[in-house]
Amino acid sequence: MSGMYQTLISADALAERLIQDAPTRVFDCRARLGEPERGAALFAAGHIAGALHADLDIQLADQPGLQGRHPLPPFDTWLAQARRWGLTDDEQVVVYDDAGGQMAARAWWMFRWLGHEATAVLDGGLDQWQQPLASGPGHEPKPSSFLPKPPLTRLWQVDDVVDNLQTATHTLVDARSEVRFRGEQEPIDPIAGHIPGAMCLPSTENLTQDNCFKSAADLRERFAHVASDNTVCYCGSGVTAAHNVLAMRIAGLPEATLYADSWSGWITDRTRPIAPNPTSDT
Repeated sequence: MSGMYQTLISADALAERLIQDAPTRVFDCRARLGEPERGAALFAAGHIAGALHADLDIQLADQPGLQGRHPLPPFDTWLAQARRWGLTDDEQVVVYDDAGGQMAARAWWMFRWLGHEATAVLDGGLDQWQQPLASGPGHEPKPSSFLPKPPLTRLWQVDDVVDNLQTATHTLVDARSEVRFRGEQEPIDPIAGHIPGAMCLPSTENLTQDNCFKSAADLRERFAHVASDNTVCYCGSGVTAAHNVLAMRIAGLPEATLYADSWSGWITDRTRPIAPNPTSDT
């Protein structure tokens, strides 16, 4: 597909595509952690005309369990959802939220999991959109027979992380805040801390003050010390970790691996080590 967007798209570029009726499928990914019905309410109140609602807790995740708070759905389940949305090979997918891409990046990663390269996050999200919004539940798309291509993503399971504790061949990057990483505060999960050996690069620091992504040069500098094929990103539940994966791609760096279970999945087995060590006297 010529002229496709693979990382970010500006509000002006999206508006131009929609005016020209270029094949484009837009998804509203707004969500609030701990408020599972909030995304649908925000969508109904006002969304980009023609957009579909991609619900973080229903379509973009499986039920919470041993793989954390927002485990990836089975691949075939996700493929079936993309077909219900009517996804076709020739469409530019655009995903947006109102949080600097923190939620939309999850959908970006998942469409790339299907091998759909023409997928981009609306830079700056809904705040950058200057056109009138539509309201209501949205339209019902005609299902498609979309066929996936080889994934453009890389995914780790918990056994890979466990093995890495011994081999240390990969660098784990935690996208949560420094205070959560250090175990000083934990407002969401029942256990505080981080996976031993990980380093903290909060996803919020990928953004400028207006919630747009920093320049490619700034992001290259930010991730320079982990810029290799051996980077694995995680967070609390595999959502904002995708923001770091996206930031590295914007920077022109290799595709980082996602550990989707992330911290909330890691701690479901109390035998797995955590840092700082809660039994330490220091």
